Amino acid sequence: VQLVESGGGLVQAGGSLRLSCAASGSIFSINAMGWYRQAPGKEREFVAAVSWSGGATYYADSVKGRFTISRDNAKNTVYLQMNIVTPEDTDVYYCAAKVGAVVIQPQLYTYWGQGTQVTVSS
Repeated sequence: VQLVESGGGLVQAGGSLRLSCAASGSIFSINAMGWYRQAPGKEREFVAAVSWSGGATYYADSVKGRFTISRDNAKNTVYLQMNIVTPEDTDVYYCAAKVGAVVIQPQLYTYWGQGTQVTVSS
């Protein structure tokens, strides 16, 4: 399974950005896909996740009400719509995928993208 993120960049505080994660390869067994973020020297932090089959979504408290995760089964793509961003949202954002149920712990995800930088200016 290969995951390729796109859509990162520089945005002003209060603005919006949409990240995309395109999945390819042996994706028939994949059910859970998530977004994580990580700053230098810090642990990888859960942002949001979605069940590929049922569509159930999960969010970290820090982004609830501002970020929306969604999926397009036809395009094998997961999106992260980021609204009302703040400088605290500045990080490298990673897409992850796994077989089975959605979980929060990053160490339980098998497949990872290369990451995309999001920088929010104040």
